[in-house]
Amino acid sequence: MPTSIPVPDAVPTVAVNPVVLKADGRAYPLELRVTAPLAGDALPIVILSHGGGSSPYLKSKDGYSPLVDFYASRGFAVIQPTHLSGLGLDPSTPGYPVFWRSRIDDFRLILDNLDAIETPVFAGRFDATRVAIVGHSAGANTACALLGARTNGLDLRDPRISAGVLLAPTGTAEGMTDTARERFPDLDADFSHLTTRALVVYGDEDDEPLFTTRGAAWHAEPYHLSPGADALLTLPGAKHYLGGVMGYSLAESDDEDPDRLAVTQRMTWAYLWSALHAGDPAWQQATDALSRLPELGQVQAK
Repeated sequence: MPTSIPVPDAVPTVAVNPVVLKADGRAYPLELRVTAPLAGDALPIVILSHGGGSSPYLKSKDGYSPLVDFYASRGFAVIQPTHLSGLGLDPSTPGYPVFWRSRIDDFRLILDNLDAIETPVFAGRFDATRVAIVGHSAGANTACALLGARTNGLDLRDPRISAGVLLAPTGTAEGMTDTARERFPDLDADFSHLTTRALVVYGDEDDEPLFTTRGAAWHAEPYHLSPGADALLTLPGAKHYLGGVMGYSLAESDDEDPDRLAVTQRMTWAYLWSALHAGDPAWQQATDALSRLPELGQVQAK
């Protein structure tokens, strides 16, 4: 059972929604949801970058409750922006549909304004020296850029981010179909510059023939091609939603599975906690436990 992967007991949480940041040059103010434990100080921070999808409210600050609830109830302050891609903008809008550069700018704005985001409910309770990013799908591509991966030679790495988790990330442009490469030119990432430590998570049945010619393994390329990604979690039977990370009981989830979701929750929590707390054994304990459950997942490490 995935419950044998050790994590702390859940504690009560509180969420503030929306927190609004004005941004020069952005078509709309940046809206955030901030979720954190009800008590406690020096809370490490997880910033979460959503992916796409057909449901309008999931690809926003209001999605990913299975991850946000889990992380926040076990010690993290979680900050979720709604990127421009989650606003249902007209296809003629510059940057549509991914709004790649705007996504990265959203996180710079967040990190520049942590004091304002904390106030008034969480004032003084966040630890700005311990920041990690979690991204899913297109959001994982955003995370890759902030961890050091380059597109068109641009170095957009943010040194304030100490670690990342890449959930079902996009791979290289060489592995994309011609149609996908033409529609999403900004997803052409060079992972050789991704130097910040990261965990890559993918499902071995996440095969999207309209998007990639390399099958599910395409999503593992950020691990194999970067010096920073130091761990790869493979989920047998998982597809793009990794057990249901975007929300509870979703019609669009192609692989909703409570056990698989529990593995995703617990393993990513453990990686993040150890990455932001030097010497903490959570990740080692989690990998030891999962090694006895190979039917649920396997970890490869550099």
